[in-house]
Amino acid sequence: MEEKNITNEYTPVVGLEIHVQLKTKSKMFCDSPNNPDETVPNMNICEVCTAQPGTLPVTNKEAVRLGAMLGLALNCKIANISKFDRKSYFYPDLPKGYQISQYDKPIAEHGYLDISVDGVVKRVRIRRAHLEEDAGKNIHPEGLGYSLVDYNRAGCPLIEIVTEPDITSAKEARVFLEELRNIVRYIGAGSADMEKGTMRLEPNISVRKPGQQELPNYKVEVKNINSFKFAEAAIEYEVARHIEILKEGQTPKQVTMGWNEKASQTVEQRSKEDVNDYRYFPDPDLPILNLSDEFISQLQSALPELPAAKRKRFKEEYGLPDEDIQNLVNWKELTEYFEEVVSEIQAWVKAEHTNEDMLKLMKMAANWCLQDFSALLNASKINPNESRITQENFAELLKHIADGKISVTAGKKVFSEMFEHGGEPDHIIEDLGLTQISDTSEIESAIDSVIKSNEKAVLDYKAGQQKSFGFLVGMAMKELKGKGNPQLVNEILKKKLE
Repeated sequence: MEEKNITNEYTPVVGLEIHVQLKTKSKMFCDSPNNPDETVPNMNICEVCTAQPGTLPVTNKEAVRLGAMLGLALNCKIANISKFDRKSYFYPDLPKGYQISQYDKPIAEHGYLDISVDGVVKRVRIRRAHLEEDAGKNIHPEGLGYSLVDYNRAGCPLIEIVTEPDITSAKEARVFLEELRNIVRYIGAGSADMEKGTMRLEPNISVRKPGQQELPNYKVEVKNINSFKFAEAAIEYEVARHIEILKEGQTPKQVTMGWNEKASQTVEQRSKEDVNDYRYFPDPDLPILNLSDEFISQLQSALPELPAAKRKRFKEEYGLPDEDIQNLVNWKELTEYFEEVVSEIQAWVKAEHTNEDMLKLMKMAANWCLQDFSALLNASKINPNESRITQENFAELLKHIADGKISVTAGKKVFSEMFEHGGEPDHIIEDLGLTQISDTSEIESAIDSVIKSNEKAVLDYKAGQQKSFGFLVGMAMKELKGKGNPQLVNEILKKKLE
């Protein structure tokens, strides 16, 4: 069932609970390494995160700083006083039998995030963002009658972001998640990689009649979602399922569902807990967090340019298409690299060229970053700052193409060589003999020869067969061994034919 048809009869009501693993060296309450890339089970553990008797937790100051920074980036009010609580439940991956979290006094509350969906700006309110520790990971070997537990993740620092149920489509949810991921990365709070589990999502889903003001009397939580694509699919599936149940005169059960990506459907896991089931109470081993106004003000001042502001600036300064801007902003490291290339270009353009030339080069730099460079980076599985191509050499190559020293085709060869082995474009152009011929007398001589030996094509062109012009251009480029300046070849050939 298509979402546009669904919302004619019912409106989805979606709130999101997102867990982001914070990028600290050690865990939330101990000095064990916080390393999401560890592959050997139970390597990053200690007496504290495995809950050995007599051990005491100590709050990670950096986790608190990053949590407050993220709260500010989401326009939240940062609490001067917040505290940690014990959230009790029993599961093999929770060694203490409770999770240290925040209940009634979270570090951040009452924020919002503006997103743009199909050109319409929508505000999604943030109810709260609170710090907590992660649980371990249960492993269920296929074909075996037992499960295993890996505690590497137990005790890792998390911030849980809870939205109000303001989202009314699966697409809005995806756009929100993508924007949140970008914000997390821009402020350096974490990698926010859903596939690696450093960002995890549980949407709470229900539906109501259009125009209905009160919230539905039920909601269904979905777990096991590890990509934006699956988040969108799971919400669409649940919305359609709820509508079918409501049409039969029943109410969907308030349960926790799991997303089965192979079957592209949700599967019921268990009944959904109520807040009273967790028996929250203040953790007696951890002191209250006191964040001064001065400390919060310093964090506010330290916030970098966020994605929304960057998109606006890129539009105003570089005149790039919206899609290109979004693709750049979605890759933080590529955006930073692109801006450094632009900086190299600007000094050269301001000295020798017009503003129009500068805008043209900005767009060329963006295209090369998003196409040729991105393709090579993705194939090599590296980030831009790990590439052998320096920003200065990247800019230098684009200047040579813009000035007509080499053709775009030759530029691609030089670029591949730079990516593979490094080096300056001037040396590679010379070594490969790729300098473009822009000498008009040499081009005229080649064109004269082509016209003389291709009389039929010349007559066909004069008779109105435009494809003959392309043939003659090709023959002229062949005569020049592919090194002719295409613009000059076209101009001189047309002039001679006329």
